[in-house]
Amino acid sequence: MPVPLTLLRQEPPDVYRLAAGDTLGVYIDGVLGNADTPPPVNLPTSTDLPPSIGYPIPVRIDGTISLPLVGSIPVAGLTIDEAEQKVVEAFTSGAQQNGDDGANEGFLREESQILVSLMRPRHVRVLVIRDDSQQRQTQLRTESLLGLGSSETTIGGGVSGTGQSLELPAYQNDVLNALTRTGGLPGLESTQEVIIQRGYWDQTRGDLPTLEEPPGPKQPGVGAATTRITRIPMRIRPGQTPGFGPEDILLFDGDILTVRAREPQFYYTGGFIPAGEYPLPNNYDLTVVEAVLKSRGPLFSGGQLANNLSGSFNVSGLGNPSPNLVTVLRRTPQDGQVTILVDLAEAARDPRQNLLVQAGDVLILQEFPDQAIGRYFSQVFQVDLFTRFLNRGDAQGSAAVTVP
Repeated sequence: MPVPLTLLRQEPPDVYRLAAGDTLGVYIDGVLGNADTPPPVNLPTSTDLPPSIGYPIPVRIDGTISLPLVGSIPVAGLTIDEAEQKVVEAFTSGAQQNGDDGANEGFLREESQILVSLMRPRHVRVLVIRDDSQQRQTQLRTESLLGLGSSETTIGGGVSGTGQSLELPAYQNDVLNALTRTGGLPGLESTQEVIIQRGYWDQTRGDLPTLEEPPGPKQPGVGAATTRITRIPMRIRPGQTPGFGPEDILLFDGDILTVRAREPQFYYTGGFIPAGEYPLPNNYDLTVVEAVLKSRGPLFSGGQLANNLSGSFNVSGLGNPSPNLVTVLRRTPQDGQVTILVDLAEAARDPRQNLLVQAGDVLILQEFPDQAIGRYFSQVFQVDLFTRFLNRGDAQGSAAVTVP
């Protein structure tokens, strides 16, 4: 099942808190602007921000802003209203202490107009690299002249890689916003996983990150070699915990978000099923019975296959039986192999015996021994009997019998 999208987005704050990288619009009558000219009004291109008034003043790396006459004012962690009150106090406190002559020392009166607004919020710059962009494809279907078969050809398709550099505003620097701005959620051609590579590589440390899987069970939200690599699964099993926390979906400067394409996976057929290579579906599980049908093999049809020119793939035996024995050859770790026998008749009645097909499986449809023996004696094994029951000079008689 898909991961709830709310888990991929950070909780929006009640109020906007200032930090390094924000740009404030500040207007101070007599210091930044005067009463003779109207204050500058800035209309942002984004509808998320209101218009700002004043001159741009950036919040420095130490969380302060620098203003004429008063120097540095700490504003980190404050709201816009609190920052405005800080500026007002910085310019009017001297006037309160020194009386009317305080303005001559660089301070303003309390009735002086001072405006502070948010001109541009801080942004987080990240890179998004995706390999799951689906290309357009066209399917061509050709029918035979006799109407006994058809063939399909797919032109195009596949996936292509894309890369974008994003500037995510503050409180929107999360996985969901990054995916939304670069084409949406990972598609069926992806690995259904988002990989985040954190920060930058310090060559002096030598801790080169790797994307290789560590031995043992895979842990979502934990890096392969170090915590600098975070994995966010997009699908989980019912009842399973996501395996990542709110801090794992946050993005910071220099992070690289990657969505990798899914490697094609196939299963193979043989025996009474036409030999071929067939892709495994990406969004649902495929059982043995469904795999036989998908590969157009005979299923409970008495061995008849109407797609070939002769109209029959397997000549009927005693009672016209259907081949029901599927041998599944499955690879195991360390280059091993296991053989699994599936009875199609039992698998159709009992879902527990309807085995799920995995990548690389080889499905060979055969007959059970009794079916093969019956077909052998009815079609292959043949006994010819010849006898001469009359042999005289004036007459001869003979008889020949073929069994079966």
